[in-house]
Amino acid sequence: MKLKWSGGAVLAVFACVAHAQSSVTLYGAIDSGLMYQSTSAASFAPTARNNGHVFAFKDAGIYSSFWGLKGAEDIGGGYKVNFRLQGVFNSGNGKLGLADTTGGTAMFNQQTTVGVSGPFGTFDAGRQFTPMIYAMADTDVRAAQYFGSVLTAWLGLNQVAGWPGTNSNVPIGALYDSNALVYQSPKFYGASVALEYAPGGVPGQIQGGTRESAVLRYSNYGLNLSAVYYNAHDTNLAAATPTGLDNNRLYYLGAKYTFRGVSVSASYGIGKNPSNTSHTDYEMISGGLGYQFTPGFRVTSGFYYLKDRNNSANHSSEYAMGAEYSLSKRTTGYAQVGYVANRGTMNQTITYGQPVAPGVSTTAAMIGLRHSF
Repeated sequence: MKLKWSGGAVLAVFACVAHAQSSVTLYGAIDSGLMYQSTSAASFAPTARNNGHVFAFKDAGIYSSFWGLKGAEDIGGGYKVNFRLQGVFNSGNGKLGLADTTGGTAMFNQQTTVGVSGPFGTFDAGRQFTPMIYAMADTDVRAAQYFGSVLTAWLGLNQVAGWPGTNSNVPIGALYDSNALVYQSPKFYGASVALEYAPGGVPGQIQGGTRESAVLRYSNYGLNLSAVYYNAHDTNLAAATPTGLDNNRLYYLGAKYTFRGVSVSASYGIGKNPSNTSHTDYEMISGGLGYQFTPGFRVTSGFYYLKDRNNSANHSSEYAMGAEYSLSKRTTGYAQVGYVANRGTMNQTITYGQPVAPGVSTTAAMIGLRHSF
């Protein structure tokens, strides 16, 4: 017993030394609230019916609940080796977040990266957020939140293009990419570039399942600008039988300006429908206005318009407004309200993960609390 205890003590000492040399941090957030929505649907299917109003406990009013581990080791000369493991969970039922595979879940479904940072910038390898999402959040007054934002509008494009909402492999752009290699440059007079490539690993298909993107961002003097190009092969349901089909493309331009607490934003995006690869079919236009009343209290609003270029009957307009108050350094209370007018086959949602039927107008409201740790 004495020998075993001594061995355990030695291991504990070595573990402490390892942690001292390379910092490891446990972090995350829990975001929960109560939501009312005047209509609802069982899925994002084009044949989904309106099931009536819903009142429910809802996870993710501002952003998802998540947890993660991150660390860095200083290897000298201004260089560090970094890792990050991060995954979503539902604070209402404890379920894990979606994976690329339909119906699947993953413990670390957002980020599983290892990389190097230094004077050259950063390089990360593994599953991670795509550079395009950061660029979109930077140029949206509502910061790509889970309730009424450029994120839910972009998801609306994906829903009408056939995304089932049961995986994270969407048909227009991407929120996450697996097996991705991402380089982020340092800022040069406020400008930076991000480049992504994700090899598909499909035997006999050099382009099978591949993803690539380029993002240009500028942030200085209260002005944020972004330009996005994203392209992918064998997206969403087609990925089950990879052929190298080039069926996912998104272009996006956005701007946000903040002066003395007032923020305004505008953006334009255009995407390819994977079921009609010879056309660029869907447009997304947004505008936002917000005001920071105090360091701990702000109000934001946004307008998000979607349009099917090949069928003028299919369009959608969404309006959203939210107020956030910092109760402490780590805790924020919020209240939000939104309205969406869907026409034709459009089924843009107000809050992420709460479907509405195609062509149905909907009102939603939510109050909640977000605590970071």
